[in-house]
Amino acid sequence: MKISVIGTGYVGLVSGVCFAQMGNSVTCVDIDEKKIEELKQGIIPIYEPGLEDMTLENYKNKTLSFTIDSKEAIKNSIISFIAVGTPMGEDGSADLKYVLAVAKTIGESMQDYMVVVDKSTVPVGTADKVKATIQAELDKRGVDIDFDVVSNPEFLKEGAAIQDFLHPDRVVIGAENEKAMNVMRELYAPFMKHHDRFIGMDIKSAEMTKYAANSMLATKISFMNEMSQICERVGADINKVRNGIGSDSRIGYSFIYPGCGYGGSCFPKDVQALAKTAKDFGYNPRILDAVEAVNYDQKYLISNKVITKFGENLDGKTFAVWGLSFKPETDDMREASSITIINELTKRGAKVVAYDPKARNEAETHYLKNNANVSYVDSKYEALKDADAVILVTEWQEFRSPDFDEMKKLLKNAIFFDGRNQFSKEKMDSYGFEYFQIGVK
Repeated sequence: MKISVIGTGYVGLVSGVCFAQMGNSVTCVDIDEKKIEELKQGIIPIYEPGLEDMTLENYKNKTLSFTIDSKEAIKNSIISFIAVGTPMGEDGSADLKYVLAVAKTIGESMQDYMVVVDKSTVPVGTADKVKATIQAELDKRGVDIDFDVVSNPEFLKEGAAIQDFLHPDRVVIGAENEKAMNVMRELYAPFMKHHDRFIGMDIKSAEMTKYAANSMLATKISFMNEMSQICERVGADINKVRNGIGSDSRIGYSFIYPGCGYGGSCFPKDVQALAKTAKDFGYNPRILDAVEAVNYDQKYLISNKVITKFGENLDGKTFAVWGLSFKPETDDMREASSITIINELTKRGAKVVAYDPKARNEAETHYLKNNANVSYVDSKYEALKDADAVILVTEWQEFRSPDFDEMKKLLKNAIFFDGRNQFSKEKMDSYGFEYFQIGVK
């Protein structure tokens, strides 16, 4: 099939590359000319395991191309994916201006029957707006061209996106008729060779499924983080509680790890957008509001522990921070807990020396670029030199089995703040560390 993917961000690029991998002819489009030129040269704008090799392979094989000419790409496609950003507005709602701008371009450019796919995470009712926008442009042109708008939410985990796309748990498609549904079924057939995970439904239910899924996962995280706060106060151990409840098959172990808050491009934005939608329709989403409030507070937990230990005035103190990205195996720092922790410490006079295997450039050029009290190094041990304590924020694999004796030699004090409960208190005591974790008194 000939496919155009408008938007080469995380979702658009991964989707385009994976569709090309299955033999489709895919054109990825972006208005950022520099990004498109770099993609043609094999320079990938995001870190995602396996993405670079697959992009280079398909570009070389000519199943994948890149362009800034959206009209030409759309004109030659039977399926056009809208995969542009939906940034969060000040009121928490999803901003659809980029989605509707693409819809307008599609209406201006399409020449024959087309399935237009909302791949961006969009509120319930967006497909109607996309359809109306396209139809308005066709009316202006005075042409009668049949088209369908489909909802196809993505459920990719950053750090495992290629695997998730090629071997999906489910593919959710919302469509108005069997014609569009069958086109999408044919597109996804190569991904269903072993198990049919194709789930068809109406469009609004498909739009809602994405928000409901992310909000459910965020709820599990915030629930465990709230339990961790109660555990600290009553003298229980959240790690043992997690094992106790996770063994219940109705609960399971996924997304019940206490930590210093969730981040990323999806959970914070989607929880708030769904809450805003609920309020727009006259419903008070008490659970969703609580999920977000708990997460907001949780991001301050580690910095508060540091301040309790060292005092409000941190002049002359240096802290090593291990991990900047919101989760391992990505360079994404959107809504990352590291930003809150570092800013809270440096505004009290502290210096921070940070190390992350992939996210340094994001921090330096964007998220922490105006913070003069932050410096960056190229290894986890280099960050520890003469630091008053180390703070683990992102649980990258290389932090799992460090040389604790070497750490003690480099640090001023053997003090470890663990934002992901990666180690046990007994183990850290045996190495002579003063150890602070979440949900343990």
